Amino acid sequence: MLSLSSVLAAGLVAAQEKLTFRSEIGLVILQATVTNDRGQQVTNLDQDSFTVYENGDRQALTIFKHDVVPISLGILIDNSRSMRTHRDEVEAAASSAVKSANPEDEILLIHFADKVSMDVALTKEKETIARGFRFNALGGTALRDALIAGANYLEEHASNDRKVLLVITDGNDNASDVSLDTMRDLIEKDGTSIYAVGLLDSDDPQGSSRGREALSAIAAQSGGVASFPAGVFEAEALVRDFSTRMRHRYTIGYSPDVQALDGSYRKVKVVAKGPERLRVNTRAGYQAKRQAPPL
Repeated sequence: MLSLSSVLAAGLVAAQEKLTFRSEIGLVILQATVTNDRGQQVTNLDQDSFTVYENGDRQALTIFKHDVVPISLGILIDNSRSMRTHRDEVEAAASSAVKSANPEDEILLIHFADKVSMDVALTKEKETIARGFRFNALGGTALRDALIAGANYLEEHASNDRKVLLVITDGNDNASDVSLDTMRDLIEKDGTSIYAVGLLDSDDPQGSSRGREALSAIAAQSGGVASFPAGVFEAEALVRDFSTRMRHRYTIGYSPDVQALDGSYRKVKVVAKGPERLRVNTRAGYQAKRQAPPL
């Protein structure tokens, strides 16, 4: 088991410095996936199919690529008390993620309840990850802390450009030290996509509504997807679909018309056109960070 003290303590500060728009590059790079109204992934689009807007203004694309890439994947398993009725779904979803991994992928395993435990560091050995699964169903839910820890670890140690967190949870955070705004800010800037398997409690409509709302917002802002399966078979099939989406990537780049590093937050919207209505999943924006004047 690895210590998370340095990851959580130093990670927040380091991430705020690192995960920002870089003036020396002058480019904004987006990683996107596209689905149709039936939730099926669309992988045959060309550059002319995409339009990018920054703060409502259309931008000229300078980079476009579509490929299937290896990923650095963090599997985050909610081990809190509120998950006690979902053991079978958790095991099915987590096992499906490992079975769907490609040989070039690397996987990190994190469990969380009141505290975050990084149990298996990044590895390409599927058996090592599978042996690390556990389910205790004790304590509260530090979901935001787990997402930040996973994103920070991948930022520091991942060998693949494509970084993804797969979180299996009910979404009801009641134990994190990290605020929702801080978590959204850091993960969005990081470029790590979050895919959420939301296992909601039908006996707690209010809690289920909060969990659905939180997971949907977090995933969408990162360029990922949140889905809410009913039962073991849906959970397993859902993760197989996620695994395909994670690895198919459109890379889109543009040089913003507004180059000023004024510290402002820039909203980004990507639209794709085709013979049917399409949905583009990518990050929602970035911060044009001010740079300190030279000494």
